[in-house]
Order: sequence, then C-alpha cells, then structure tokens
Amino acid sequence: MTTPFPEPATPAGPSSPAAPPPGCPAHAGGGIAPTGPGGLRRLYGPEAETDPAGLYEKLRAEYGEVAPVLLHGDHRAWLVLGHGANIAAMRTPSLFSRDSRLWSAFRNNEVPPDSPLLPVVAWQPICVFADGDEHRRLRGALLDGLNGFDRRGIRRHVRRFTTDLVQVVGPTGRAELISQFAEHLPMLVMTKLLGMPDEYGPQLVTAARDLLKGTETAIASNEYVVAGLRRTIALKRESPGDDLTSRLLAHPAGLTEDEVMEHLRVVLLAANETTVNLIADSLKMVLTDPRFRAHLSGGQMTLGEALDQVLWDSPPMSLVAGRWATADTELGGQRIGAGDLLLLGLAAGNVDPVVRPDLAAPLYGNRSHLSFGAGPHECPGQDIGRHVAEAGIDILLTLLPDVRLAVAEEELTWSSAWISRHLTALPVEFTARDIEPDPLSVAEAEEAEAEQAKAGAQQVEQGGSAAQQAVPGPRNAGRAGTAGPQAPTTPTVPAQRRGWWDVLTGLFRR
Repeated sequence: MTTPFPEPATPAGPSSPAAPPPGCPAHAGGGIAPTGPGGLRRLYGPEAETDPAGLYEKLRAEYGEVAPVLLHGDHRAWLVLGHGANIAAMRTPSLFSRDSRLWSAFRNNEVPPDSPLLPVVAWQPICVFADGDEHRRLRGALLDGLNGFDRRGIRRHVRRFTTDLVQVVGPTGRAELISQFAEHLPMLVMTKLLGMPDEYGPQLVTAARDLLKGTETAIASNEYVVAGLRRTIALKRESPGDDLTSRLLAHPAGLTEDEVMEHLRVVLLAANETTVNLIADSLKMVLTDPRFRAHLSGGQMTLGEALDQVLWDSPPMSLVAGRWATADTELGGQRIGAGDLLLLGLAAGNVDPVVRPDLAAPLYGNRSHLSFGAGPHECPGQDIGRHVAEAGIDILLTLLPDVRLAVAEEELTWSSAWISRHLTALPVEFTARDIEPDPLSVAEAEEAEAEQAKAGAQQVEQGGSAAQQAVPGPRNAGRAGTAGPQAPTTPTVPAQRRGWWDVLTGLFRR
C-alpha cells in the first residue's frame, strides 16, 4: 500500500457516498502562544491565522530571506520568504527534493499518525513527490491528460454551471458570491473533467477545504475524498469516457491504480482550493478597486490582466509544503541541514521588497509571480485554473452587469490557515432578473431523458418492467436553474446528477 492513509470502506453504491466528517477547526480556541520551543514563531494558532502577512514581515525583518518556524506539533521548518530564494529552491531539485520521505521528522518517527500535516506532506505515488525520471514519467501522463481539454470545451462547462448558479440568485437581486458561486464553480467543473458523479460536489467542497486547513478531521476528510475517487476509477474501468480518469488509466506510462487515484486527488484538491481563492479575490478586486472597474468597463485592461495583479497580491496558496534538503547546504544566508523541511512562501515572495519596492505599482501582464511555482514542479494545471476563473467571472459579469458590493469594503473579512487565506464572504446586490437557462443544460437534460427512455425500452424488450427497472428521469428537466445530466453510460448516472442539483439549490434557498 503506497498511500499513507488507511484504506476507506467502499460505499454500497454510486448513490450512497459516505458522509463527510463534520468540520472541526483545530485552532478555533485560544491558548496557543505565538512562539514555541526556542522562541521560534508558530505558523499555526490564532496570531498566525489572524494576520499571516504581518507575521511574514516580522520574520523577514528578523531573519531575512529564510526564517526558522514551527508547524503543527511544533515541528521545525524553514519558511522561504525571498522571491529569489524561492526560485532557487524550486529550480534546484538536486538540493531541495520533493520526496518527503527525506524529512528527518519522518525518519525519526516524530510525526504521529493523526498529525494534521499528513494529508499535505506524507509521501504519495504522484509526480508532486517525485524527482528525475520518475517525476517525468508521472508528470508526463498528467500533462497529457490535462492537455486533452481545450479552452472552448472548458468554457462550455463554465458557462453552463455559472448560468445554473446565477439562475438561483438572479430573481432575488442579492447574492453571496463566495458560498453561492466561488466555492461551487471549480468543483462542478473539475468533477466534470475527472468524470466523477456530480453528487459528490457539496461533500467534496467541505472535505477538500477541511483537509487543506489541517484541522483535527483532516485525515477523515482525506479518506472521504479517496473513497470517492476509487469509486470513480472503478466506474471508468468499466465505461471509459473523455475525462482525465480514463486518460490516466489508459496512458502508456502504465500508472498503477494507486498512482491514478493519487494524481486525481491532488488535481481535484489543488484545482478547487486555488481556483476558489482566485475567483474570490479577483471578484473582490473588480468590485472594490476603482482602477480595475474603470479599466474593465472602459476596455483598457483585460480580465486576464486583472487576474495577474491578483496572483501577485493574493496568491491562491500562501505557501507550499515543501522541499526537503538532500544534503547540508545554504539558502538565503541560513544553514539548512540534510532532511530539513522547507516551506515555499509564495505570498511572502510575491511582496519581497527586492522585486516589488512599490506594492502600489500595477503589474498588468507580469507573470513572474510565484503563485503557480517554478521549475520542474510548476503547477501543471495552471492554465485550466486561470481559464475557469477568468471565464467564470466574465460570464458572471455578463449575466449580472450591474453587480456591486452590498457592504462597505472595510466590512469584508478573511480566514487563514497555514497554507492559504480565504475571503469569508462577498455579499453583492444587482437588479433582480430572471436568467435564461444555458442551452447546454437543456440539451443535456433532453439527452439524458432520451437515454433513459432507450434504456427502459431495452429492459421491456428483455422481459423486465420498465417501471421497476428504469431509473426515474430528472425532475423538472429543462426548467430554468437546472443542470441537466450528460448522456450516461449506465442508467444510474442521470438520477445522481439530479440529486446533486437538488442538494445544491436546496442549500442556497435555506
């Protein structure tokens, strides 16, 4: 078994996923001092999560480009703060490896099995934790799978789901764009690209965010995600499709089932977390910064350029864990020991005074930020993530052209964890309007009904009862605000998709 997590029990069937664990913030309570053993600052606890940017600047002032810090469980690590030092670590795998098995804390058995760090730093059979030839084999398969999606096809999915989401709130004239848009669009699109049953959507959002926060339930959340992916792999072995799961299973690199599952897991989690934050922060900037709103409406700056500015100022991931030193070395004036853990400080590096002496200066079109990494492990899905965010915001602004912030900008708040920072809510208002259904939603709903009718007819011909054997067609197919199912390979999929949409709209209307 190559995954560090216990194998989850397989649910009974595709319509009964295991319930995700309840959220349980590990650091909600006080009592965690900002410093720990040796006087080192902690990257967890109330102070670190209240003002992470302030903490980074304190560390920069005290230590320079690289600072010693403490992670959950008071494990020592090095936080890379300088832009140049981050680039050096990212581009020198011979000195700073991605193989977490090198970590001295693992070798000394200092990490307990319930550590909230495990879902992020425990070794898995994926390109993220590999170097050299093995990295090229695994990353090549993943890149081939991701590159099979064209921008027009992705935009169709984004248009369909954005329209479906906006239909729910359009007649009300008000919306909260984090919980009712940003947190759902990426997962909807990614479940489509991975070929997963859409019923997993709401639970996957909860589990993914819980896992990356490093809470006490992070391990259980990871098990829930793994269970869903293994069921999807089993489905795609029987009925391959035009999706990432099927492409990885069939790739000539010969990925094992564990390798396929782990790559799907990292794509799903990373794409969701980063794209949610990119959409949220970009929408906030468009709605609150007069420079952006004026430029966008006047046609002087593209939405893509606006996203570049956001990627500099508010990277979707504050830091990445990590790199592990292969030998004693030096970085940013600090002596790094063999087996030490390095945390790549993307947010800190993006505001390094060496590269950005004036933080107010615009950076339209400048893509030398650290938000997607650099070197051999640069994010392979960055183009898809950018396109989902850009297309989703563009379509949202087209459907709701007069959308505006419903509260004062000063009232907006953020929540932070050791890896990322999230805009908590983005309440907006606009002229109430009915939104026409996207043609793709209607077409897919009609196609699903036709498939179900065909399946029912075949069962009758075989002597069975269509009323008893055929899966019921989607309720209210084709009405405004519904997400029609794609033509299934088995008659159970359409009912799953309708169940997912009912759950989603029910959450919105509570």
